[in-house]
Amino acid sequence: MKFIINLVVLITVCLTTTSGASDRPNVILIVTDDQGYGDMSCHGNPWLRTPNLDRLAAESVRLEDYHVDPVCTPTRAALMTGRYSSRVGAWTVTQGRQLLGPDEVTMAQVFSDAGYRTAMIGKWHLGDAWPYAPRFRGFQKVLRHLAGGIDEIGNPIGNDYFDDTYYRNGVPQKIEGYCTDVFFEECQRFIDQASDKPFFVYLPLNAMHSPHTVADEYSAPFVAQGHSVARAKFFGQIINFDQNLGRLLGRLDERKLAENTIVIFMGDNGTAAGASGRGPDDGFNAGMRGKKGSVYEGGHRVACFARWPARLDAGRQIEQLTSCRDWLPTLIEWCDLNVSGDIHFDGQSLGPLMDGDADDWPDRTLFIDRQQDRPTLRQLSESGNRFPHYAVLTEKWRLVDGELFHVIDDPGQQNNVAAQHMDIVEKLWSRYEDHFNDVFPNGPSYTRFQLGAAEENPTRFTVRDWHPTEGRVIWKQEQLSDDALAINGFWAVNVVQAGRYSIRLSRFPDDAPQAMRATKARLKIGNQELEKKLDGNETSVTFTLDLPQGPATLQTWLTSQAGVVRGAYFVHVERQPLFGD
Repeated sequence: MKFIINLVVLITVCLTTTSGASDRPNVILIVTDDQGYGDMSCHGNPWLRTPNLDRLAAESVRLEDYHVDPVCTPTRAALMTGRYSSRVGAWTVTQGRQLLGPDEVTMAQVFSDAGYRTAMIGKWHLGDAWPYAPRFRGFQKVLRHLAGGIDEIGNPIGNDYFDDTYYRNGVPQKIEGYCTDVFFEECQRFIDQASDKPFFVYLPLNAMHSPHTVADEYSAPFVAQGHSVARAKFFGQIINFDQNLGRLLGRLDERKLAENTIVIFMGDNGTAAGASGRGPDDGFNAGMRGKKGSVYEGGHRVACFARWPARLDAGRQIEQLTSCRDWLPTLIEWCDLNVSGDIHFDGQSLGPLMDGDADDWPDRTLFIDRQQDRPTLRQLSESGNRFPHYAVLTEKWRLVDGELFHVIDDPGQQNNVAAQHMDIVEKLWSRYEDHFNDVFPNGPSYTRFQLGAAEENPTRFTVRDWHPTEGRVIWKQEQLSDDALAINGFWAVNVVQAGRYSIRLSRFPDDAPQAMRATKARLKIGNQELEKKLDGNETSVTFTLDLPQGPATLQTWLTSQAGVVRGAYFVHVERQPLFGD
C-alpha cells in the first residue's frame, strides 16, 4: 500500500513538472537576410504576393516603427544580447569585427539555462571558431553555414545555395536541396522531436542575401514582368521563403502547437535589391529613403511581427519606437526565464506595449551606427573623423549625419530642417556623443581569436577576419585567385596556453589547394618574426615556434614571383601536444 501511495505521489509530481514546462511558450525567432520593410505584399509591394507573410502579419502584433542595424552582423549581435552591437564587439560584417564578445550572454544561453531545448539553423555571422560559434553560445543543436554567406570565403568551395555543405554541431555535412528549404526542414524536424521541454528555435536565413540564387520557377514570372534578372531572383527568393513559412505555420497547426508558440518574424536590415534607395521610381521601398547599409530610414527600419495566440491580440499595430534589442528582455519576461549575474540591457521589455498598455512607455532615443573597422582612437583622431555614419532616433525626429528630419511630417526624409531647429540638432548630437563614449569608453578594443584552447585546436581564420593594413578584405571565392590584389592585414589573437605551435599559411583553402606562387613567406606574431624562401609551387608553408601566453597580433606576407606582396588568406594555428597531454 505504501508503494502504491509513493507511486501516485511520484506520478503526480511528474505530471505537475511536465505541465509546468508545457505552460511556458515555445519560441521561433525568424530573421530573413536583406529583406526590407517593403519586400512583401502586406506592406504594399505591387509585384510580390506573399500570402503566408500576410497571414502571419494579420495574426500578429505588428511593430511599425521597429529598427535594427543597417547590415547583417550588428543586428544579429544586438538581437542575441539585447545590447548595442558597438558595445558587444560585433559591429561590422568582416575585419575581425564580426566576433561577438566572449563574455556576452546570449539569448540561447538564457533559454538553455532555463531548461529549454535550443537550436540555431541558418546564418550565424558572429564568429566561426571557439568561443564564438553558436554551439559554444547556448545552442544545443546547430545546422549552419560559415562566414556571412553560404558561398563566401570560409565555406567549402562549390557551395552555391543548392546541395551544399553545412556544419552540424561543427561537423561538415553535405545536404541536398535549396538552402531555405533545408533550413525550414531542419526546423520542422527539431520541433517534431518528442520532449517534455519547450523549445527555442533561432532561424536566421541566408536568403535573401546575394548572390540572388533561386530556381528559375521562382524568378521567371518576375523576369516576364520586366524586372532585371537580379531583382527577379531576389523576389523569387522571397516567394520561396513565403512558401516555406506557410508550411511551418501549417505544421504548428497540425501539431496543435500554434496557440502557445511565439513566432517572431523580422528582417536584419533594409532591402538589398527590392529598391535602389534613391527614390520612389526604382523598386518599392514603402516611401523610405535609403536601403541596406544606409543610416537613412530605409537602411534600418524593417518589418517585425509577433504572433502568440495565447496572449496577444491579432491585428494590433504598435507605432512607438522599438528595436531588435528589446526582444531578449521581452522573452525573459514572457517565458519566465532567470538571468544570472548583473546584465545591462540597452533594450527594454515590449510586454506593456504588446499588452496594449502604452501609458508608461518612454519617449526613447535610439542610436544607429554604420561602423567600419576603427582600430584605435589615435588613428581616428589622425584622420579627423572620430565618428561613423550615424542616426539618432526619437518618436518625432531623425538626426542623420547632421541632417534633421521631422519624421512624422516627412517620413521619406526629403526635407532637411536642421537650420530651422539648431536647438534640436545640438540636443540630439549631444546624446549621440554620450552614447558613443558610453559604448567605447576606452576606444574600440579587439575581440580576439583564441589559440591553443582545449575546446578547439587547431584554430582557423581567413582573410575575411583580418584588420586591414593594405587595401581591404575580400570575401568572394573567385577573388582568391586574383593575382593583382596586393592586400594585407593582421589578426588579433590571444594565446590561451603557452607552448609550441605550428602556424600554417596558404593562399587557397584546403578543399581546393593550389600553388601559392610565392617565393618568400614571412610571419610575425607578437615580437617574433620568421621567414622562409619558397620555390613558388608550394600550396602552403608551416612555421613552428614557441608562443607565450597572452594577447598578440599575427600578420603574414607572401611575396609572389611577380613581386606582389599579399597576406596569406588562410591560417591554421595548432598547439602541439606536450608529453602527458
